[in-house]
Order: sequence, then C-alpha cells, then structure tokens
Amino acid sequence: MVLSRRSLLRATALTLPAAAAATAPGTPGLVRSGRPVLTHGVQAGDVRPGSGLVWTRADRPSRMVVEVAGDPGFRDVVRVPGPVLTPDTDFTGRLRVPATHGRVHYRVTAESLDDGTAGEPLTGSFRAVPGPGEPVRIQWSGDVAGQGWGIDRSHGGMRIFSAMADRNPDLFLHSGDTVYADGPLQESVTLPDGRIWRNEMTPEKAKVAETLAEFRGQFAYNMRDDNLRRFAASVGQIVQWDDHEVTNNWYPGEILTGEVGEKYSEKRVDVLAARGFRAFHEWQPLDPRAAVDGRVYRRLSFGPHVEVFVLDMRSYRSANSANTGAGERILGEAQARWLVDSLADSRASWKIVASDMPIGVLVPDGDTAWEAVANGEPGPPSGRESEIAGVLAGLARRRVRNVVWVTADVHYTAAHHYAPERAAFTEFDPFWEFVSGPLHAGAFGPNELDPTFGPSVEFVRGPSRQEASPLEGFQHFGEIDVAPDGSVLDVHLRDQDGASLWTTTLHRA
Repeated sequence: MVLSRRSLLRATALTLPAAAAATAPGTPGLVRSGRPVLTHGVQAGDVRPGSGLVWTRADRPSRMVVEVAGDPGFRDVVRVPGPVLTPDTDFTGRLRVPATHGRVHYRVTAESLDDGTAGEPLTGSFRAVPGPGEPVRIQWSGDVAGQGWGIDRSHGGMRIFSAMADRNPDLFLHSGDTVYADGPLQESVTLPDGRIWRNEMTPEKAKVAETLAEFRGQFAYNMRDDNLRRFAASVGQIVQWDDHEVTNNWYPGEILTGEVGEKYSEKRVDVLAARGFRAFHEWQPLDPRAAVDGRVYRRLSFGPHVEVFVLDMRSYRSANSANTGAGERILGEAQARWLVDSLADSRASWKIVASDMPIGVLVPDGDTAWEAVANGEPGPPSGRESEIAGVLAGLARRRVRNVVWVTADVHYTAAHHYAPERAAFTEFDPFWEFVSGPLHAGAFGPNELDPTFGPSVEFVRGPSRQEASPLEGFQHFGEIDVAPDGSVLDVHLRDQDGASLWTTTLHRA
C-alpha cells in the first residue's frame, strides 16, 4: 500500500501555502504595516542548468517579485515577476529565475495588490550550475529540532548552520527530518551538568502536528533561527524528506496505536502524511512537479562532474516488520528501476546518491521490527535487503562506477566501506556510504551494522549518552570537494564548528 497520489498532489502547484500563524505575535518582521513584509527569509534550491528556484513567504496577499544579478550591488538586474501569494496558498511562493554562471544574487520583494508598493527586500545568493574546470563543494546532513532541542538564542540557536555557511558551500543536500512534526518542545530542559536549555516556543511546537496549520508551523518554527535563515539565503539546496516530517518511523497505511496513538486524535497515518507532504513542499525550495512521481525522488545535474540522485525511502515502503519476507520493499519497484537506469545513464564523473536512510545500519522500530534496510540476519539478502541487492547488482552488471552514497538519519557521523569480499552477497562493486548528522537534534548511536553487504566502519563518532544535547558537541555535517577536473573527490566529516574529524580521498575510476 502506498500513499494516494491524488491526496499528496492536492495543492502542489508551484506557489504553495505556508504557516500564517506559526510565529508568536510581536516577532520582528511579522507586525503588519502599510506594506507587505517577507516573514521567514528567502531560500533557493533545485538549481538546474540555466535556472534556480527561489522561495519566500509574505504576511498578506501580495505579488512575489525577484530581481537577479551577477553581483551583490545589483548593477545589472533582471526583474522576474512571480506568483500572487494569497490566503489560499498561505502566502508562500516559489519562482524559477535565470542562473547562467557563477554566483547568482537575488533580491525578493512582495508588492501590494492594491497599489503596487513594495515592502523591504530580502537578498540571497546561490551558485549556478558550474561549468568545466570549476571545483564543487557540497555539504550534507539532516535532523533539525529533534528530541526536544529547539531554538535557544542564549546558546546561539542552531549555530551549526553558521559554521556551514562560513565554509561557502556550492550545494547543500538536506538528508531529511527537516522538521520534527512529532516532537513537541518544552519551555526548558535541564542537562545532566545542570545547564538549562530554554526553548523558544510557538503554539504549533507545543504538541504533535495533526492539522495542516500545525504541520506548517513546524517549518515556520525552524525558519525563526537566524543561523538557518543566513544559511538558507546563501546556498542552493536539494531537499528530501524522511519520517519526522510526519511521525516517527511511519509507513503507508499505518494506524497509530499504543502510547504513540494516545498523542494523536487523527490516527490514520495516510491522512497525516498527506498534510505533512503538503506542508513540506510549501516550505521547501523544490517543485514536486519536477520529481519523477510528483513527490520527492529526482535527479539533478550540477555540472560535468556531479549529479545527485535523490531517494524517497518513505512513500513506497512496506510496513515495518521483521523485514525478512519476500516482497518487502523500501524504494518500490519503479523507484529502484529508475535509480539503476538513471545512474547507468549519467555521464557525471561522480554520482551521489542522496539517501534518507543508511543501507547497513541496524535501525530498530520497537522490539520486533526494523525501520531501515538492514534486518540483522546474517547470510543472503532478505526482506528490504533484497531490493537493495537488486540495485547494487544492477549497477555492477552495467559497470556503473564512482557512485557515492550520503545519508543522515541515525544522529551520529560515520564512514562505511562496503565490499563483496566481506559480504554474504557478492554481486556488487565496492562503494562508500558516508553518514553525518544531526544538524540540531539529540545525538545517538553508534548503531551496529548488518553483515549482508560487507560493511566496514572506517570512522565513527557518537555521544557517550543517548539524546545528547547540541551543547554536548555531537552535531555533525559532511562535506565533499570535487576537483576542477573531476579526478578526485575529498570527503570530510565535520563537527558543529566546522572542524574536520576524518577525511578520505576517492579517485575516479
């Protein structure tokens, strides 16, 4: 059973709703005046050859307008009128703008529908798709505002985003759990050492999200953070979802029961997922119409040496279970076939698979079920492992080289090397999987690995206690540098201040 395409695609036009009441009264930029106000910053994403997608949100009905230039002084401007931001769309909008080369600077305003007067502009920039002979820097990570750790301005807020921005990435891959819709916040949390974390609160973050407005409020909350807004305005993003955009470890057709179910009045996960899906697409700089299925999974070329393949391991999965039976899936037949065909078709030097879950890490769902691919059973692939085995075998048969997997999800950072000589299943070529996170959430792990695909832990860093706070130093992001000629790819696993914890160099085959 998969989510109804009709229910998920309802209201996913290029201009989409946002959270009108997601921020507390009196927040700077939200007090209504004579002119429209942009309330939650600007973002750019899904950069393609010749263009990029710019996002914003206003406080009232208005028209989104973007001016684009090749310099921060906006001396030679191209003006691009955008969509009308209406109550029906809850005042969010996205607009694809020209982006031919180098760093693209954009300036966004909202114009009154009454007299055309414009509010104060917000500016941002992103890198256009690079040409031959240009290096590329990519960052990735996931998990924001989880396990009760929201915005505490006295501790610097979500400061990892400023550390990432300081390193001037060309592209950011958000590996999912962009919000924690199932993770209410408390006003304060006392750490084991006596320090107190004081969360900034909004009504939508005081309970689990069930209504569309509550799901929208999760994204609005995160965009209150100064560090995140600075980062979002400085880099093009490629965003995917995982589970916490809806609820923990969800799968299509699930009915919430037990202690989790008691938190919800709406217990049908498909209903929650449709609302979460809509809010996710409203608040992210991506156009679901450009995805293969109108949802999430898609491919984006970023110059001659990099192509990114974005997976959706949530929408097509079978129910979480012991994960050993025939017919278990995590990608679904169509997506698995698309992944192999697309990777085989790619001419990029490096093919980066942006996966929202790791392959070999054991991720439990309660005491008897598994959440990810691995099932803890030694021997040949079974359950969802069989689907991934088919992907890996297909890549080997078609001699697809230089494939690198990046992911987050498990709230620690690690480097895993998979090799057939160590594996129960041998019909694949060796490959790397790099794990990094969380961005701003509780830290966990490290978890055990399943031996089916022969993983070796080359590096791992996790906390000494589970659910460690952002103050304890176990927030992480990963960084990839691709050489100008594409011959070399360097990977750094970094801490929340940007320091390199571990690095390796891969050479193009």
